[in-house]
Amino acid sequence: MLEPGYRSNFGAGRTANYVYLTATLDAATWGAELAVGEAPGRIYQVEPTGPIEDDPNLTDKKFPGNPTRSYRTRQRLLVVEEILEWERHPPEMLQAMQDRLDELERLGVEAIND
Repeated sequence: MLEPGYRSNFGAGRTANYVYLTATLDAATWGAELAVGEAPGRIYQVEPTGPIEDDPNLTDKKFPGNPTRSYRTRQRLLVVEEILEWERHPPEMLQAMQDRLDELERLGVEAIND
């Protein structure tokens, strides 16, 4: 089971009020690649145990309509299996995304966690 209440893998590492999930392997890959820490990122196939809602960090005016199919929930997620084979983004693409996240951090922009 995955559930809220643990240190976030992103940003300042605050306690996460939500667990995040996506319906696309590409978005899950970004999450695994950009998570903080030394351990390799992991991707799980999960089943929600309660209601889910659009992730406001990815569904604002920049991404209307939730094209990344990214969600969050305050409920536990049941882990069905770990996805062991997934293709990483090219290094230059990953670096560009990391540079953008670093810039947001410098600007004081934090993920929505309310």
